Amino acid sequence: MLGGLAALGAGGALASMVPAPAFGALPVRRRPGDRPDGTRPEGTDTLPKIEHIVVLMMENHTYDNYFGVLGRGDGFRRDDHGKPKNTNPDGKGNRIRAFHMPSTCQLDHEPSQTWNASHISLGKNRKNQGFVKASGPVAMGYFNKKDIPFYYSLARTFPLLDRYFSSCLAQTYPNRKFLMAGTAVGQISTDVSQIGKAPPPNGTIFDRLNDHKISWADYATNLPQVALFPPVANGNPDKIKKIDQFYTDAAQGTLPSVSFVDPDFVGDGSEENNADIRVGEQFAARVINAVMQGKAWSKTLLIWTYDEGGGYYDHVTPPKAIKPDNIPPQIEVPPDEPGGYDRYGFRVPTVIVSPYAKKHYVSHKVHDHTSVLKLIETKWNLPALTYRDANASNLLDSLNLHKKPAFLDPPELTEAPGRTDCVEGQPGTIPPASAVIKQS
Repeated sequence: MLGGLAALGAGGALASMVPAPAFGALPVRRRPGDRPDGTRPEGTDTLPKIEHIVVLMMENHTYDNYFGVLGRGDGFRRDDHGKPKNTNPDGKGNRIRAFHMPSTCQLDHEPSQTWNASHISLGKNRKNQGFVKASGPVAMGYFNKKDIPFYYSLARTFPLLDRYFSSCLAQTYPNRKFLMAGTAVGQISTDVSQIGKAPPPNGTIFDRLNDHKISWADYATNLPQVALFPPVANGNPDKIKKIDQFYTDAAQGTLPSVSFVDPDFVGDGSEENNADIRVGEQFAARVINAVMQGKAWSKTLLIWTYDEGGGYYDHVTPPKAIKPDNIPPQIEVPPDEPGGYDRYGFRVPTVIVSPYAKKHYVSHKVHDHTSVLKLIETKWNLPALTYRDANASNLLDSLNLHKKPAFLDPPELTEAPGRTDCVEGQPGTIPPASAVIKQS
């Protein structure tokens, strides 16, 4: 979660381009400062059919945790009865099978997405067999269509991205920094004391937008995520708006060119444990429906995604990634697990919502949060911030901009029912006895 972002520290000036990091065998075709189209000047609008980009990032769920039984995309392996076959050892001689969560509420502080828990979950053999050891049996829990009907309807209607990974094996702050700056700037945890201490060497996407007078806003329910970069937040107070203004602007078709939309990080609306996930789903549904019913729907692209997996199981090993820069993670080994920013984090649920979205499409292309940066950079031919976004995919494989929009008439999605009668922090019996496979 974003925690106490109210304390905005002082920030430094933009620094020069960072030197090239050592990348190993991964192909590095572009560098920080490179434009997507080197033949055209910065600020050129290369995607005029898309006038508004909306980024809705929720909290702490993996692809399998939400869409393992969706029946579309790369989910769980299932037996003849449709029951997931995926398991993890519990460190006590047993295995825990993926199981349906007893309610839409979650445990307090479990599972964990800390640096150490994430790397233990990945495992030294990188086979994603350490989730239960890192976080307990709840890591193998998943939700289904009855729990989150709006999300299932969304993922069965619009392009689903089943190779969209968080940007690093760490918590909220580093992953959201990747979303806005293409680098974690060494941060590995949600540590409020680090806010403002290490400004990104080449600035943020907001600086790039300001350079070309491209409009943007962070619509915050309570804590604006742009506050992770105090110089940006303090220097653009007019661009930090209340969430109610988002609904008004969406309805009137007056959203800025780029909108970041933030859920309730203080209460229970972000879907982080111990919350009832239906509260967050209802918020996301309101945002997405506001865009689809708004006057500018025909010219809009919305990305619905999650910052990181929250410690829940996912069966796909995060692949190696291009390091953003030479700034190392702030770890000490031991006690910290070894690792770096040269590997993606676990997959997170992601859907592209636009009238130009492809029907019946599942993207198997590797994406991460810096793909959002690359999309924005591609739209206005802006120079890359780091090596990661310079070489990222741009999400355009999910769109068809050369044909009549498939969703010009917005589809009607299943209603999000909202809060249930479960008690937050007390989801029910975890794990159910049927999920424990005794080893002889």
